[in-house]
Amino acid sequence: MTGDMLQALTFAADKHRDQRGKDRRLSPYINHLIDVANLLWHTGGVRDRDTLVAGILHDTLEDTETTPEEIALAFGETVLGYVQEVTDDKSLPKAVRKQQQIDHAPHKSVAAAQIKIADKSANLHDILMHPPDGWPQARRQDYVRWARAVVSALPPVNPGLEAHFASIADRADREL
Repeated sequence: MTGDMLQALTFAADKHRDQRGKDRRLSPYINHLIDVANLLWHTGGVRDRDTLVAGILHDTLEDTETTPEEIALAFGETVLGYVQEVTDDKSLPKAVRKQQQIDHAPHKSVAAAQIKIADKSANLHDILMHPPDGWPQARRQDYVRWARAVVSALPPVNPGLEAHFASIADRADREL
C-alpha cells in the first residue's frame, strides 16, 4: 500500500506543481493533499488502497489538466470513479457547484464520503490556522456553514472522521 500512496503523491505533486494555497504563505498545494491522506489514515483509520489513493488525487481532475484516462491507467478504474465522485464540474457557476455538493452528498459511496469529510476537515483547519488571504470573517463563517451542510448530508460512514469534522467545525464557530 505504501508504494501506491507514494506513487499517487508523486503523480499529484507533479500535476499540482505550480499551484499554491490561498493563504498568505502560498503553501504548496500538495500539502493539502497530504493533509487529506493523513486524516483518512490516522483519524479515519482508512486502510483501503483505492480510497487513500483517491484521497490524494481528489482535486487532480478538477484543478489540473489531468485526464480521466491518465488516472485510470496509473491507478485503476475504482480510483478514477472515486475521484470523479468528488470532482466538481468547473463549467458550472460556483454557487451551482456548491449546491450540487450538498444535493449529491447523500448518494456518495463510502469512499467518496470519507474523502469529502477529510477534505472539508482539512479546509476548515486551514481557514482557522492559515486563512485564505483576503477572506473576511463573514466569508470564512459562510464556508464553515456550507461545509457543515455538505458533511451533514453525507451518509454516515466513518465515526472518527465525522467526530473530527464536528470538532473542527465547532472550533471554527467559536473562533470565527
